[in-house]
Amino acid sequence: MSRQEDFVIVGASLAGASAARALRAEGFSGAIRLLGTEAQHPYIRPPLSKDFLAGTAERGAVFVEDDDWYPANGVDFRPSTRVVDLDPGEHRLTLDGGETLVWDRLLLTTGSSPRRLTIPGADLTGMHYLRTLDDSEALHGFLAGGGRRLVLIGSGWIGMEVAATARTLGNDVVILERGPIPLANALGDELGQMFAELHRDNGVVLRPSVVVEGIEGADGRVTGVVLAGGEVVPADLVLVGIGATPNVGLAEAAGLEVDNGIVVDASLRTSHPDIYAAGDVANAYHPVARMRLRSEHWANALHGGPAAARAMLGQSVSFDAIPYFYTDQFDLGMEYSGFGPLTRGAELVFRGDRGAREFIVFWLAAGTVVAGMNVNVWDVNEGVQALIRRGTPVDPGRLADASVPLDAV
Repeated sequence: MSRQEDFVIVGASLAGASAARALRAEGFSGAIRLLGTEAQHPYIRPPLSKDFLAGTAERGAVFVEDDDWYPANGVDFRPSTRVVDLDPGEHRLTLDGGETLVWDRLLLTTGSSPRRLTIPGADLTGMHYLRTLDDSEALHGFLAGGGRRLVLIGSGWIGMEVAATARTLGNDVVILERGPIPLANALGDELGQMFAELHRDNGVVLRPSVVVEGIEGADGRVTGVVLAGGEVVPADLVLVGIGATPNVGLAEAAGLEVDNGIVVDASLRTSHPDIYAAGDVANAYHPVARMRLRSEHWANALHGGPAAARAMLGQSVSFDAIPYFYTDQFDLGMEYSGFGPLTRGAELVFRGDRGAREFIVFWLAAGTVVAGMNVNVWDVNEGVQALIRRGTPVDPGRLADASVPLDAV
């Protein structure tokens, strides 16, 4: 492959920027064009619901690279640019301004978008979603002074993290959730209940098993959330966190295989041999789990972008990073590694002090560790991931015994 070929990355995300960085690190000297719909340079999203939202992290700390890194490394970064047509057969794409670009290899890192509410009042001022840097800055402006009434619709990771941040800033917080226990889909009932208790201990009001029917307002602005049965929960602002959907429209229109994201193999190659996908949008075959996985967490973007870059350069790639994410809520910090789909019905094994919220929990399926989460226990994640990667049965008693090193289980 000629080192003077043209590579285009659609999506100025963490995955996209990490791929551009990896291409240069691997010695690629051809053209790299990085196209992003937002006005900002690529940035990291986890701080948007945590320390950046709280105002304890500087704005510059969220960016993947300094602004001058892109021109200094010959990366043609184009902000506020949308691709409106992709022609795989002609190796060409069209931008919203009418310009066409040709490419030899293409990487799609188009990410995902928040699911939107379609109930009455959903368009009132004071309704918020959290996906972008602008979203986080707007929320911070409302919450930083405290004294606001924030209602969250949905109790996933974004909702729970924002709730903790907002409460720490001195706001009244109510979480509305269709299910009986927050985070149950991700962690199961027992561990979801732990997070519910953590939030209640810190003054958050959780309203489980409720149905939101509308948003009430006055003079065009939110004043409350209407529940089934007519109750109105007062609100100065509302954050909607009901999940996200992968941005597959461009790929789908171009005829690429799409199924809960853009379908890619273990090298992150799509159904077209010269098009790759990474990050939130990629539904990739995982060689350790032996199944397709689509992960919306930052570690997948951080490591998936470079893996795709190496594959674009013709290297042999099998992207097998164990899915990983973390959260910080009040005085609880945790790291999770593993394969969520394999934890359904798995046995839980605890190591440590559950009452003090200082423990590691493992999910065992057919006797093997398929996931692990360390809560307020640090420097163990590599050991947890090694157990998952090993893929052989373990002794639950030794796994639960904190005196037994993880590498000796």
